[in-house]
Amino acid sequence: MRCWINGSYMAEKDLRISPFDHGFLYGLGFFETFRTYKGQVFGWDAHMERLQQALSQYRIHLTYPESVLLEVVQQLNQQARGQDGYFRLNVSAGEHNIGLQPTEYTTPNVILFRKELQDTPRGTEKTAQWLTTPRNSPEQGLRVKSHHFGNNVLGRFELPSLAEQEGFFLTEAGYVAEGVTSNVFWVKNDILYTPSLETGILPGIVRAWVIKKANALGIEVSEGFYRKEDLQQSTECFITNSVQELVPIINVENQQLLGNRGPVYMRLHDAFAQEVEQR
Repeated sequence: MRCWINGSYMAEKDLRISPFDHGFLYGLGFFETFRTYKGQVFGWDAHMERLQQALSQYRIHLTYPESVLLEVVQQLNQQARGQDGYFRLNVSAGEHNIGLQPTEYTTPNVILFRKELQDTPRGTEKTAQWLTTPRNSPEQGLRVKSHHFGNNVLGRFELPSLAEQEGFFLTEAGYVAEGVTSNVFWVKNDILYTPSLETGILPGIVRAWVIKKANALGIEVSEGFYRKEDLQQSTECFITNSVQELVPIINVENQQLLGNRGPVYMRLHDAFAQEVEQR
């Protein structure tokens, strides 16, 4: 894995940050994960807008312009013989003394990690199960991708393999929330359902794309508060994130679904594949 930290390219084994970084001491750090297609990042502007909103809320000053970060992404791919990659852009608060004295963070640690994409064909199905760990509520009105990832880790511990499965969280109130690493959609009577952002889920980049594209295709979309039983009455289900794209679910425990043969899933999947290829 090749990486970039604060202006320097280096191998993963050479990366170092101080234990006094408030991203380590207090979990004050944020990140975005994405991939490239023929060297181009899908949804770059949306990823950066989401990151900047989180940084602004916690008074962390991103010290590199977006154009520089995008150039780093391309350079890291070039160092990997021009192959597309999986990226994580990480911004932590930076080094300060123990205690919450700072009123703003002006020298964060900015890291871009690049690793190889898994060679998984589009449309590969996964299974899913309901998690006993409840989804925690966000610390602010809208969930952000932060270092506070313990709830996701507890959910992941319930699964034998994230490569083949996804776990679905319910909120404390019993509403369908999201997956360990994904947003959730399902279909009933030709209507596409997904939990509302008000349930405390992450506003996913591909989630937003799916909703917009479904509306453009004439597919009715309903965002709201739904119980486990609502999803259990569906005929299709799929999950989304920026690296795995749209992933069909073939069953949720004992509930059999159409998987990659679902007509709504196929329309959206084909539209996504066409868009990223055109870009």
